[in-house]
Amino acid sequence: MPRHNPHRRRELADAAIALLAAEGIHGLTHRAVDRATALPSGTASNYFRSRDELLVAAAERVVDLHLADMARIDDATDVAASAEPLVDAIAASLLDAVGPSRERYLAIFELQLEARRRPHLATALAGLEGSSLAATAQEHAALGLDTAPETIANLVVLYSGALFCLVSAPHPPDAATVRHLARSIVHGAAATPTPGGHRDDGSVPVPPTRGSEDPPKK
Repeated sequence: MPRHNPHRRRELADAAIALLAAEGIHGLTHRAVDRATALPSGTASNYFRSRDELLVAAAERVVDLHLADMARIDDATDVAASAEPLVDAIAASLLDAVGPSRERYLAIFELQLEARRRPHLATALAGLEGSSLAATAQEHAALGLDTAPETIANLVVLYSGALFCLVSAPHPPDAATVRHLARSIVHGAAATPTPGGHRDDGSVPVPPTRGSEDPPKK
């Protein structure tokens, strides 16, 4: 019968998250978790009988850590006097993701890809998307911003794409680069699409054809 010591379960799940970040989805096994925690062989399998259970435990733990970190970053980021409070808030979150929380996000990406093939894992990760939308909406309300729900959804999509690119890069970006990206996310999410891809002046953007670009200046 699986054991239920909460502290030991968290210890094993934390080791699983570290293994996912370092070794990828195929590096996560019960034996690898036992070695990483320096616990007797068979400990991980006593708590999580199957690999599915081990993956779900890692996912549930990563969601809990994600929610706690979101609250921590919000508490530590003061944007009250900022000229661009939303840009500053997003930049702070991205900088945390490529710094202290990078390991956790690498594990999340591994789990999200694997969840396409494992319904139970997808269910365990479902809280990530919902919490991101809710937290973004709460942040806008706290900043006194009347942001449309579709704009908030756009922000989350653009942020998620930037998050993946920055976290999976071999070297972390500097703060200026992250802030520039955060500003692009904010302004891009707020852009209003028009029918047929027309510009605001009514014209349709046409991509340049070969040879139509300006010749290089000498």
